[in-house]
Amino acid sequence: MTAPDANAARETRQVRKPTLALTASLLAVFVVGMVGMAFAAVPLYRIFCQVTGYGGTTQQANSAPEKAIDRKITVRFDANIVNGLGWSFRPLTREVDLKVGETGEAIFLAENRGTKTTTGSAVFNVSPLDVGAYFNKIACFCFTEQTLEPGQTVEMPVTFFVDPAIVEDSNLDGVYTITLSYTFYPADSGAAAPASDTDSAF
Repeated sequence: MTAPDANAARETRQVRKPTLALTASLLAVFVVGMVGMAFAAVPLYRIFCQVTGYGGTTQQANSAPEKAIDRKITVRFDANIVNGLGWSFRPLTREVDLKVGETGEAIFLAENRGTKTTTGSAVFNVSPLDVGAYFNKIACFCFTEQTLEPGQTVEMPVTFFVDPAIVEDSNLDGVYTITLSYTFYPADSGAAAPASDTDSAF
């Protein structure tokens, strides 16, 4: 190899080394960024749903409005259990008729039919889905995990109201019935099971 060829080869290797190092660094940053986004996606999506009511996600409020309006709404209740929890779960209150802005209450009954103490967490939504932005819960068993001992039966109340702002949404003028649905799943499973793995008690 001639001297000029040797010099050219050395220069090529010198350029390639920092280029490879830069590429490796960028890939490492990309991987770390993707992992971080994966962990952040679930809580960010949950916040988005809570703020917008997307997917029928309901809202949380400290108190009901001072005054209700004349428009009446029927709220129906649905209860489901993910297979493997070992509970029965059903609404004692099948439906409630109330005015928009009026406080309503429903009672659900949960029983641990298994032989060991288990903890469940309830996920929830309403239908029609667009109503989620106006359906507010003041108190609910779904705000915390619930632990039942073998054979234990517990009444679980939920207190709620429909925000009078719903009348300003022309897309919901024809809505006079809302279904509030809960699904209990094992608290240590980390996610709700698909609908095919649930038993409805409605």
